[in-house]
Amino acid sequence: MQAAVYAVELSGEWEIRVSLDMDVDRLWWSGTGEKREGWNTRTADKLVILSSALPLGWAVKLRESWSSTRAGRQWQVEDWRKYMTEVLKGEIAGERDAGGSWCEERLYQEVSVCTLVNAAEVTAVQHRKAYMEAEKYRLAIDAVAGGRNLDLGAAAELMVKVLEGRSLLEPEVEALLAERLPGLAGQWRAAAQLAQLQGRLRLEAAVGKTPALRSAGGGRLPALAGRFLHAAALRLPQLRLPRRGAATARRAEQRCLRCGSAATGRTACAACGLAGCAYCEACLALGRSRACALLLRSASSPAVQCTAGGSPTVAARRWGLSAAQAGAAGAALGFLAEPRQRSAASSPERFLLWAVTGAGKTEITFPLLEAVLAAGGRALVATPRRDVVLELAPRLARAFPAETLAVLYGGSADRWIPGQLTLATTHQLLRFHQSFDLVIIDELDAYPYHNDPMLAFAAEHACKPGGSFIYLSATPPEELQRLARSGKLPHARVPVRFHGHPLPVPQHLEVPPLQISLQRGALPAKLLQALRKSFAREAQIFLFVSRIAHIERLLALLRQSFSGAAMEGTSSQDPARTEKVAAFRSRSISLLVTTTILERGVTVPRSDVLILDADSSLFDEASLVQMAGRAGRSKEDPAGTVVFLSPQWTKSQRGAVAQIRTMNTIARRQGYLDKEERR
Repeated sequence: MQAAVYAVELSGEWEIRVSLDMDVDRLWWSGTGEKREGWNTRTADKLVILSSALPLGWAVKLRESWSSTRAGRQWQVEDWRKYMTEVLKGEIAGERDAGGSWCEERLYQEVSVCTLVNAAEVTAVQHRKAYMEAEKYRLAIDAVAGGRNLDLGAAAELMVKVLEGRSLLEPEVEALLAERLPGLAGQWRAAAQLAQLQGRLRLEAAVGKTPALRSAGGGRLPALAGRFLHAAALRLPQLRLPRRGAATARRAEQRCLRCGSAATGRTACAACGLAGCAYCEACLALGRSRACALLLRSASSPAVQCTAGGSPTVAARRWGLSAAQAGAAGAALGFLAEPRQRSAASSPERFLLWAVTGAGKTEITFPLLEAVLAAGGRALVATPRRDVVLELAPRLARAFPAETLAVLYGGSADRWIPGQLTLATTHQLLRFHQSFDLVIIDELDAYPYHNDPMLAFAAEHACKPGGSFIYLSATPPEELQRLARSGKLPHARVPVRFHGHPLPVPQHLEVPPLQISLQRGALPAKLLQALRKSFAREAQIFLFVSRIAHIERLLALLRQSFSGAAMEGTSSQDPARTEKVAAFRSRSISLLVTTTILERGVTVPRSDVLILDADSSLFDEASLVQMAGRAGRSKEDPAGTVVFLSPQWTKSQRGAVAQIRTMNTIARRQGYLDKEERR
């Protein structure tokens, strides 16, 4: 899109502004606007129109590049033209290279000193826009506004309310308004412009130069800020920048404000008239983020301060927590209540909840959510996977029946619900900006969140300045483990499951690689013996393999050896995966051959776990711990069997066993294990 850009002088100081509707700006700066709350009464000394229709990205760059030290008090029209030429010389050169029609003369041909019109002249324009389809508008907002005949100021008030905490492209704004404020559909730009002048909405170009990116507090970031605040904190891999060259030097700075990725795509654009309009390919699935695309963001507010943390005893009684769970919840509550600098410039504070598989991490978060909601704040629980969102939604709804719960995932019907409590996949966080007082990231180390700087960037910016992050994981990344051990990251460990029994420690059986067994048409005797033991005790058997291609051939051999057993195989490519998992849970299937798609989030009572090719490079330490964590999760069968089968005993296997033993040792030392287990 194109937008107007102008300079305005106030008490001898100049500012540059971008406008979606210059009629609103003229009225605002005339100082004779309607004498109503929210309208400016301060008269501008001078207003210089730089362009009435400039590509939005260029207009924003003119605004962001302006420095108050360059007062321009004595500037004439020619000086403003020189400023525009200097700031946008790279863009003009890029357009020339792409065969575009923009040149210096076209850039500043409209520069002129503007005479501010008076309120009476603008009022007619304002009313025509605000009252278009007035009867339909009044009916649409009756529930929100009490049937008042709204003027532009009231329309801006409603728009700020529905956009609170949001970061939306123009099509998303229109979709939200069509659902929440249908009377404003097609007529919202004047209201948005007034809200921007009031400082309650922020108008951005979705893709821009790196210096235009802003920190959580709104201040400019240095050039290296494009390497992502959150990713740097976790030492995540950075996105590779293009090699510097004559053709790429200018483009390397273009980044998506929504997801932080480099804008690698360029195309001719009818919306702004550029021959090479940059766009982001990383978040394309959520709508095209372009250099000329309007990104509307609400202004941020400081995070709420929770009251002093409650005692573990109170948490245990209120939420039915075990002693270990209550202790971790108490530590996290104390963290939330710590006095800290909660200003517009402060980054979110972080806390790691390191809990073993099956510890009941979700229940531990309930006291934290309650504390933030009781203080009037907004809370978010984010997880990388949709199936986990669908599993957690009814549990959160039961725990907090009085709160509005928004459940967000691809295709969700709740996408515009303004919930005080939000449950979402991590991709949905790209549509939020400084919205939540508490952000809980579940399964921090899971795909696709793990090692994805885009999702880490989105999570960082979804939290309010001075807000709090809680990371949940049974297998946190090594960097976070190191920070926790060194005391640099506040954390709490939950080393035992809710039933008070130790984690099953994996045993190792040396067998040939699965591929060789499949080629020979015979399974190793040690594998068959381990399976017989599990079948004899009527366990549900997870049999993990490293490759999808092995599943069907392995099943064929297993059915020859155990003809009476019900068994199936599944993977990410299996359309019947959900049905097979349900049958496995209900014990209609006794053995399930699977890949790591079931290493998390699946609880099946009375389970045993066998991992073939446990020395595979596809199984790292965290993956092995998660797979092992499928066993022994129920109180009725807390000592399930875990077996690593491989020709080699690798570092990952040793690390997984050591991690499990360490947690058991901590649980025993802290007195969390049942008396029978401690003997």
